[in-house]
Amino acid sequence: MVGRKGKAHGTQRIKHLKTLAFIVVLTLINVFANYFYTRFDFTKEKRYTLTERTKEILKQTKKDITITVFLAGEMPSAFKRLQNATKDLLVDYKSYANASVKLIYIDPISGLSVGEQENVLTDLDEIGIKPVAVNIKSDAGLSQKIIFPMALVEIDGKPMPVSLLQKSGGPATNYEENITNSIQNLEYTFSSAIQTLLSGQNPRIGFTEGNGEPTNLQLYDAITSLSQRFYVGRVDLKLINKEGLDSLKLLFVGNPKVALTETEKYKLNYFVMKGGRLVWIIDQVRANLDDLQTGTPRLATNSQLNIDDMLFEYGVRINYNLIADLNSALIPVSSGPLGQGQIQLVPWQYYPVLMPDSSHNVVKNIDGIRTEFASSLDTIGVPGINKKIILTTSPYHQIYTTPKMLSLQLLSEQPDPKEFQNRPKPAGVLLEGTFKSVFLNRPIPEGIKEVYDVPARSKPTKMIVIGDGDVFTNQVSKSDNMPFPLGFDRYSQQNYGNKALLLNIADYFTDDHHLIALRNKEIKVRLLDKMKLKVDKTKWQAINAAFPILLLILFATFQHYYRKRKYTK
Repeated sequence: MVGRKGKAHGTQRIKHLKTLAFIVVLTLINVFANYFYTRFDFTKEKRYTLTERTKEILKQTKKDITITVFLAGEMPSAFKRLQNATKDLLVDYKSYANASVKLIYIDPISGLSVGEQENVLTDLDEIGIKPVAVNIKSDAGLSQKIIFPMALVEIDGKPMPVSLLQKSGGPATNYEENITNSIQNLEYTFSSAIQTLLSGQNPRIGFTEGNGEPTNLQLYDAITSLSQRFYVGRVDLKLINKEGLDSLKLLFVGNPKVALTETEKYKLNYFVMKGGRLVWIIDQVRANLDDLQTGTPRLATNSQLNIDDMLFEYGVRINYNLIADLNSALIPVSSGPLGQGQIQLVPWQYYPVLMPDSSHNVVKNIDGIRTEFASSLDTIGVPGINKKIILTTSPYHQIYTTPKMLSLQLLSEQPDPKEFQNRPKPAGVLLEGTFKSVFLNRPIPEGIKEVYDVPARSKPTKMIVIGDGDVFTNQVSKSDNMPFPLGFDRYSQQNYGNKALLLNIADYFTDDHHLIALRNKEIKVRLLDKMKLKVDKTKWQAINAAFPILLLILFATFQHYYRKRKYTK
């Protein structure tokens, strides 16, 4: 009897020791987790792992960070994915940061009256927090909801609004692809904002004017999009002085129609020599679709911009030709005489969609680039310059030398694909290195009144040349004169990669911390096959309803016979 009690007491003691050991181990794990953070990421693309560059920024941070996320409340499932991805990412930021990171999640207009909501919307708009209206489906039908896919990053009292939603263009109703792109860019969005606030610098970017360049309305979305992170303005090369050029980090020579003077070229050359970054977006041939809509053939003529010598010295030549590509954008054309018939969309060979070379970060993971009357280019061997082709035609193209007669009658002809099979031709190139001065051993132009220090070779810098002047201009509505988003084609309702290219160039040319690699982080979303789901819906509903019950019956049957056999013995 005593032996049985002692044995029972010993068994009870072992149970208590096991329980105590479990509690101790659990406590030690929690203590360890407070001091050492880790996470196991089994996804193929490492979507839950911060890059080393972001970790370096966070570890070097000594000032406290407050991040307010306004994406909260009821929203469509696509935005829920964006919300959850943002929360997951910011938890990692908080864990790796060397300073305190305070995270706040709020719906700024929840529970407010209509009047109070209007006041809040006005206040938020002043600091750059802008809402979007989305449709929410329910049994009662469609209802509209205002949500804020925005966040506010604050360091040392300085706020910076950041957009969590990477808008790709026009009034799309399906957000899935847009949300996926937004999730891929979240790390770049927050890391670049933190880096900008810590450095206290907003680089200055200019678009040239005064030589027939596009208007502010035509560049509205380009300037607005860049203004979220940069100081952006127009630059008249006739008026800008040395101090103004020195303050610029990046300059777009954007589709001039009037030839540049030697004075303007001297200022551009000085800008390059001091290490400024330059983007040439040039129409080497003059052609206009509106002139062809009358039905009268028009002659596409060569532009005379007085820049060929500069580009040649820098290592590139924009050819006097037109690209005709079967991979092209659509244009509206009347099916009847003199615009009396029905409007239909047809592919126009002279609006080629250029293909990005995905091996470089500037064009990695972006869509095709819509162009209008683009020209090919050639690179020239120049010592000290590395060249990388970033935009090309498709393999199905022809090159026509100019001047050339153009007519919309071409649309009635069916092109022979065999005649359009050629090796892709370059239409955009990235140049990096030290450039030779165009004005070496040449007299200073008469219009230069200040003293410019122009060395024989530039500081290490970068330059991009694209053979199309319309690549960064947005379309404008003829009915209300309102601009469309850059890269959005109002006719086909299709989004192209023009805005992504613009932002990538700005990041690559102004970012000395190499954060652009974060923009190209790729996350694969494995969505359900909607067609298969529709076809097999009933089958899977039956399986999901019956299988758990069948499993429960099998388990009960097994348990019954197991107990019966055990206790029979």
